[in-house]
Amino acid sequence: MSAVIIDGKAFAGKVRGKVAAHVARLIKDHGITPGLAVVLVGEDPASEVYVKSKGKMTVEVGMTSIEHKLPAETTEADLLALIASLNADPKIHGILVQLPLPSHLNSELVINAIDPAKDVDGFHISNVGLLGTGQKSMVPCTPLGCLMMLRDHYGSLSGLNAVVVGRSNIVGKPMAQLLLGDSCTVTIAHSRTKDLAAVCRGADILVAAVGRPEMITGAYVKPGATVIDVGINRIERDGKTKLVGDAEFASCAAVAGAITPVPGGVGPMTIACLLANTVTACCRANGLPEPEGLTA
Repeated sequence: MSAVIIDGKAFAGKVRGKVAAHVARLIKDHGITPGLAVVLVGEDPASEVYVKSKGKMTVEVGMTSIEHKLPAETTEADLLALIASLNADPKIHGILVQLPLPSHLNSELVINAIDPAKDVDGFHISNVGLLGTGQKSMVPCTPLGCLMMLRDHYGSLSGLNAVVVGRSNIVGKPMAQLLLGDSCTVTIAHSRTKDLAAVCRGADILVAAVGRPEMITGAYVKPGATVIDVGINRIERDGKTKLVGDAEFASCAAVAGAITPVPGGVGPMTIACLLANTVTACCRANGLPEPEGLTA
């Protein structure tokens, strides 16, 4: 069996197109331009590249992009003061504090200082609680992107068995909640699960989000299942640096019915869903209908 490749890059382009169309309608019909503020503390090279990419795509879909680049020695009080000012700014609908923060800053305190309605990363404890109880919330971008791709592939997820390998607060747990919300039967597994391969082989949908390069092999995959690989790992192979996922692509693709590649699978959907969340937050703030197909 040769798996269908789920092209996350192409799908993300479609999502950005929907976002741009909705932004254009908001501007034309209501005179409202969604605004996204990104806060970067310090000079982490990977974060700087990511923030630059976010800013570029935000502008491309017609939204306002604001970047606050702060020195690494920024105090917690100063950072919290900036967040408070962004919370109070009616032109800013989404706030994202780029992680990781310098070690002297309390990430949980900072994230929970963001207005939950503007928390487009979906990390605020209020949004975590709302998602966990099936209420309207801001949803973490990566799991939202996975859900969108699965809905597009299957149509309906109702009744499917899903196994999420990984229990992180950023991906594993919210992914499980979203799949439950779409009426899947969900198992959360992890590196200490007994006979993990057997558990995974029961899945129609297998989400690999364990943070270990190529841990999930074809022996873990039920024939015809869909594998969503959330992992992004840099490894050395044959003297070169290579990006690989948490699933070993070749062996998994030989068994699966569909699979996301790394790179070019889940990754591009994360920024696309950040833009989608910003539009959703803008609509909610102004009492307008939420954009169709861009929310959980």
